[in-house]
Amino acid sequence: MNIAIVGSGYVGLVTGACFAEIGVNVTCVDVDQEKIDKLEKGEIPIYEPGLKELVLKNQNAGRLNFTTSLESVLDQVEVVFSAVGTPPDEDGSADRKYVLQVARTIGKYMTDYKLIVTKSTVPVGTAKKVRHAIREELDKRGLDIPFDVASNPEFLKEGNAINDFMSPDRVVVGVESEKAKELMTKLYKPFLINNFRVIFMDIPSAEMTKYAANSMLATRISFMNDIANLCEKVGADVNMVRHGIGTDTRIGRKFLYAGCGYGGSCFPKDVKALIKTAEQNGYEMGVLKAVEAVNERQKSILFDKLDTLWQHEFSGKAVTLWGLAFKPETDDMREAPSLVLIDKLLKAGCTVRVYDPEAMNECRRRIGDAVSYARDMYDAVLDADALLLVTEWKEFRLPAWGVLKKAMRRPLLIDGRNLYDAGEISEVGFEYHCIGK
Repeated sequence: MNIAIVGSGYVGLVTGACFAEIGVNVTCVDVDQEKIDKLEKGEIPIYEPGLKELVLKNQNAGRLNFTTSLESVLDQVEVVFSAVGTPPDEDGSADRKYVLQVARTIGKYMTDYKLIVTKSTVPVGTAKKVRHAIREELDKRGLDIPFDVASNPEFLKEGNAINDFMSPDRVVVGVESEKAKELMTKLYKPFLINNFRVIFMDIPSAEMTKYAANSMLATRISFMNDIANLCEKVGADVNMVRHGIGTDTRIGRKFLYAGCGYGGSCFPKDVKALIKTAEQNGYEMGVLKAVEAVNERQKSILFDKLDTLWQHEFSGKAVTLWGLAFKPETDDMREAPSLVLIDKLLKAGCTVRVYDPEAMNECRRRIGDAVSYARDMYDAVLDADALLLVTEWKEFRLPAWGVLKKAMRRPLLIDGRNLYDAGEISEVGFEYHCIGK
């Protein structure tokens, strides 16, 4: 089976590599010539565990190819996945211009039946706009070529994307014809031979499902951060509260961890887009507006704790950040709490030194030399007045506390992910603060 995937970013590249792994002939398309040149040389533009190996393996096998020209491969494929970016517009809505550009290109050059599958996260109603754009281009050519449109939102977790795609807990597909359903079944059957977990539904419901899922997860995070902040004021322990409610089978344990706020490419953007979709349809998403507000406030929580401890005296202080990426196992810093924290610390007069196993280059790209970059986690804390844990990478779990204490000017640790045991940290001579205790 031959398919094309337009957009070779995070979603497109993972999707292409995984389909190629099960024997599909995949051509990944991107307008960025430099990116395509690097991919053809085996250079991967993003960090995702296992992705580079999977791309190289399938490139070498001839099942995964790259090009900048969608029209050059259209006649060779039956299915086209659209995985281009949908960045937030100025008003918070998802910008669909790249999705519609892909649709118009397909309409201009298609010569036989195609199934066009939207993989990007898009607002409800996008499939109609895609269909209209293709039909408009066909009408200009005086042609009546059959085609189908489908919605197949991705649910990949950064840091675990390969496993999520190869062994999904479910696949959501919105279709409007039996032919489209048959083609999508054929594509996903190899991943789900023993337990076919594809959920077919109408296209608007599929488009809404992605937004609803991410908004629910974001809601759980903001809810627990709100609870954590209240726990500190009333003398409760948020970890005990989390355990107490997580054992309720109606609630479950996942996404109940308090911290310094969520970030990334999905939750912030999708919450904003769903709020905007509601506004455009005459409805107000009161819960999601609160979720967003709580999260923005939570990104300042570590700075606020320092502000209280230091009584507003930041000038001349040296602060170390462990972690820059919005979560472990990625170099993604989009909407990362670290960016808010760094900005506040610098404006307050601190010097900031940072270390992250994967996101250092991304941080340089974003803020240049505004901070200093350490060689490793121990180099980062030299002469520091405070250490702030922002991202819970595994290598931070069991440091040599004695070494850290000797290296720091003041053994002060603020744990933004509740990674450590307060009693153990206090025993080794650190002043320790966390979230929700």
